[in-house]
Amino acid sequence: MTTIPAAGFILAGSHPAGDPASGLEETLRLFALGEELGYDVAGIRQRHLERGVSAALPFLASATQRTRSIALETDVVPLGYENPFRLAEDFATVDALSGGRVNVGVSSSAPHAALLAGLSRPDLDPATDPYVLIARFLEALAGRVLADEPIRTPYGEQEPRIEPHVPGLRERVWIGGGSLRSVRWAAERGLHLLLGNVGDGDAADTFEEAQAIHIGVYRGESSDAGARVGVERVIIPTDSATAAQRAHYAEYAAARAERTRRPVDLGGRRVVFQRDLHGTSDEIVERLAADPTFDGRTELRVALPYAFAEEDYRQILSDIRHAVLPRLGWAPSAA
Repeated sequence: MTTIPAAGFILAGSHPAGDPASGLEETLRLFALGEELGYDVAGIRQRHLERGVSAALPFLASATQRTRSIALETDVVPLGYENPFRLAEDFATVDALSGGRVNVGVSSSAPHAALLAGLSRPDLDPATDPYVLIARFLEALAGRVLADEPIRTPYGEQEPRIEPHVPGLRERVWIGGGSLRSVRWAAERGLHLLLGNVGDGDAADTFEEAQAIHIGVYRGESSDAGARVGVERVIIPTDSATAAQRAHYAEYAAARAERTRRPVDLGGRRVVFQRDLHGTSDEIVERLAADPTFDGRTELRVALPYAFAEEDYRQILSDIRHAVLPRLGWAPSAA
């Protein structure tokens, strides 16, 4: 029985102070490793004001030249700072470079909004509904013709629409859902759904319950039979880890355990955290097999911890691929 039909991983592209190039190059190597191991998708986070990847699409443009078959994903681009039609152009350009391998992951958020307000456009109204921005972005991706008459260009007359136009890219949009509104919004518009390891504390008091509610609402209200759900899980297997790595992983997981015991306030939101899957492959397989989220349709995204060493990521990805996923019905990508 297939418990997990597709699996990928997500990185933040961490780098040391003053040396972003080394972190970017390391992350590109890990994308190539993920393809070699047969993962279905490699995702990059977009983080602002942090030592990580702050511009996901330029990074993915580089990744298109280091990989050939693995799907490439943004997890996720916050729309609060983006110009919808310019973002659509960027996604379409990177998708063309990749040969059609890009998953378009976006969210309605604007992290660090108070700090970044002075650097944003002066005419940007902070009260603008972010879902209006997403709707404009979707319209641009879909390639709607913007005028009845063609326009004159150096290439001759052509229909005025966002270029490059990639038919079908609109159908590869994933919404990072953190609230019931975003889940319902995605379902109503035939968008795929990405859920992180932070749940909606207003929906339930435990992470598993909150995520199950969101997935149930999404599937119940989606009219698209091909709608996909992907969920993040922090997975840290220890099978082939060194003694030093095991000690580091144990310390990391222990420091994060307390926040999973009850709902907490995070930026004015009531949230619930998922407990990391840390331990032997046997222990991790047992937990994943018992997780009702994985019903044969839900995809896995391994959320790799921030600021680990490259050798740690390589060991984690290899152990998950060889010792965990095959026991849950997953098969590596034939590509």
